[in-house]
Amino acid sequence: MENNKTDNEKSQSQEPKTQNSSQSRERRPNPHRQNSNANRQGGENKGNAQRGNDNRNQNNNPNRKPNPNKEVDGNVQEKEVNGNRKPNNNNRNNQNRKPNNPNNRQNSNKPGSSNKPENNQNRSNQNRNSNSNKGGGRGRKKNVTTVNDTMRASIEENARVKEATMNPWKQIDIASKGKIRFTPLGGLGEIGGNMAVLETETTAIIIDVGMSFPDETMHGVDILVPDFSYLHTLKASGKKVFVIITHGHEDHIGAMPYLFKELKFPIYATPLALAMIENKFNEHGLKGDTKYFNFVTIRKQYEIGDMKIEWMHNTHSIIDACSLAIETPAGTIIHTADFKIDHTPVDNYTMDLHRYAYYGAKGVLCLFSDSTNSHNPGFTKSETVVGKTFDTLFNLAKGRVIMSTFSSNVHRIYQAMERGVKHGRKICVIGRSMERNVETNRALGFVDIEDRHFIEVHEVPKYSDNEILIVTTGSQGETMAALNRMATDEHRHIKLKPSDTVIISASAIPGNEGSVSKLMNLLVKAGVTVRYKEFADIHVSGHAGQEEQKLILRLVQPKFFLPVHGEYNHIAKHAQTAISCGVDKRNILLMSDGDQVEITPKFIKKVKTVKTGKTYIDNQNNMTIENDVVLDRQKLAEDGIVNIVAQIGQSNQKVVGKPVISTHGLVSEKETKKFTKEIETLIETLLLNMKPEALKDHRIIENDIRAVVRKHVVRTKKRYPLIIPTIFIV
Repeated sequence: MENNKTDNEKSQSQEPKTQNSSQSRERRPNPHRQNSNANRQGGENKGNAQRGNDNRNQNNNPNRKPNPNKEVDGNVQEKEVNGNRKPNNNNRNNQNRKPNNPNNRQNSNKPGSSNKPENNQNRSNQNRNSNSNKGGGRGRKKNVTTVNDTMRASIEENARVKEATMNPWKQIDIASKGKIRFTPLGGLGEIGGNMAVLETETTAIIIDVGMSFPDETMHGVDILVPDFSYLHTLKASGKKVFVIITHGHEDHIGAMPYLFKELKFPIYATPLALAMIENKFNEHGLKGDTKYFNFVTIRKQYEIGDMKIEWMHNTHSIIDACSLAIETPAGTIIHTADFKIDHTPVDNYTMDLHRYAYYGAKGVLCLFSDSTNSHNPGFTKSETVVGKTFDTLFNLAKGRVIMSTFSSNVHRIYQAMERGVKHGRKICVIGRSMERNVETNRALGFVDIEDRHFIEVHEVPKYSDNEILIVTTGSQGETMAALNRMATDEHRHIKLKPSDTVIISASAIPGNEGSVSKLMNLLVKAGVTVRYKEFADIHVSGHAGQEEQKLILRLVQPKFFLPVHGEYNHIAKHAQTAISCGVDKRNILLMSDGDQVEITPKFIKKVKTVKTGKTYIDNQNNMTIENDVVLDRQKLAEDGIVNIVAQIGQSNQKVVGKPVISTHGLVSEKETKKFTKEIETLIETLLLNMKPEALKDHRIIENDIRAVVRKHVVRTKKRYPLIIPTIFIV
């Protein structure tokens, strides 16, 4: 009773203050809280306790009703309960629990505290903090963290360091007057044929000189090499020109002998790349041009003209592959060339990521990066997984194993040879390029297999089938390659048997899908067991996936970004990846072959377009095929040919005898007679309406006949054949 009386007196002493504070803001009556007055008018003791409790536990939610049946301890704050929800009595004394309505607790004993009720919409952080720990000890803990000047300075300094770390290119002197120009001459809008020019005011470097493969419409063409017209322009300009090679794949060095037949420049490359170029020079009668070779060492800078170039080791599907760090008057350029990030390479030499980070920290003006696999999420698998697949395939094979892959993929070839030795098989290497590359790598120490494990092709019949491993070319279905000649039963030494296992450890290069499919059909018809795509790890790419591209972008943190090596959809996807890694989309350009881009510390822009194209090569005699020859072949294949031979009398303007008309690829044999009659009628009609003076020149008559015959064929056959009239005037 005394306690209740004391509480009642305290409540009464506070009432005037509450009333005064309530005058400034009238509270709207709540129709849902009618029971509160009835409770206050109950028994004295209970009413006093309830009144004191009400002052401390006013709930501003109008939809909540107090429970009149609940016993209330006047010394403990009561929490109003929603009738649709069960109260959790276990957490009543939990000091860490956030109160539902901290503003509803009002401490009447604290001088100056306000008892003015507030709506939920008008809660203030000040009231929440000041009243959070009052009344029963169930309030929120007060935030005691003080952000003083020293802490704020540290936060700002950390933010500044992070900003500098993410944008190291801001160290570049934008007041510099240096500028460079980059011109891709091959490798953009296509797969392969990589060649580009990077030039300053006095120096130009040619980055790679590669070849590419023709499509099915280029009849009789074996390889394509870039047009060298712009290189002639560079030489005529008086600039110092150099060739820089990143690695020894055909799509990076395959056009070198054709360039040196026209122009000769100093060449800088790693030993394996130059050794492979030397083999090509020897084939083309350019043995003396090895005097232009300059062997480089990785992690060492070379002053080439007014540039400084460092070769940085990377991992790819060939040994001695490198990226380039090029210091120019405008700033540092990083060119990744072809790469992937293989943490477990066959030779245990991982990619030199330290150098990328080193140059990135100094500030990189522009990054050129490989886009070939820009659509592939994640990481590209390690080359070593192919070796595990070879283990399985060699265990399954009962007869001879014939493995075909790219002749330059030495790590793949080496893994197959290792498995051959492990299973007691003799190794027979077949194919000119394969033999040459294997011998070159053995001479340089990259393939360490003893001579006793190798045999010549004519020695194969001396051994049992389960003792033979044949490593050969032809994984792309090339007509003259060794594997294709085996499949067509044209190879002089190797005849396929049903017990043979053929492993094609490669993927079809875009444009070669038809040739590979044809090869597969021939092999299956021959009855051999073909191992191709049914084993997921029978081949892995040598190009980086999206996560590897992101890692390079984050290590280098360039100001400008130019995706290279790939079709347009590849470089567009790579650009999106770069934007996600913080490169400003305004600092990215998507280029095509021939686009010339100027790069300065302040801006990047396209300035002009130079002449580009392809030169057709017949690989059987290493001779160039002119464009018009290829076009004629395409026309013959698509539309056929019409030959017309006739004698015309000059006196009467009539055909002497019957003209000889023959067609190929235009009309069927049963329609030939009808078609011939139509052409004869056209010629007779033309001659009747021709002026006599036209008969003095047979070329005029031939052109007129060609025109009328073409018009007739287009109208009746919807084709555009090659028409060859031969007219004799008598």
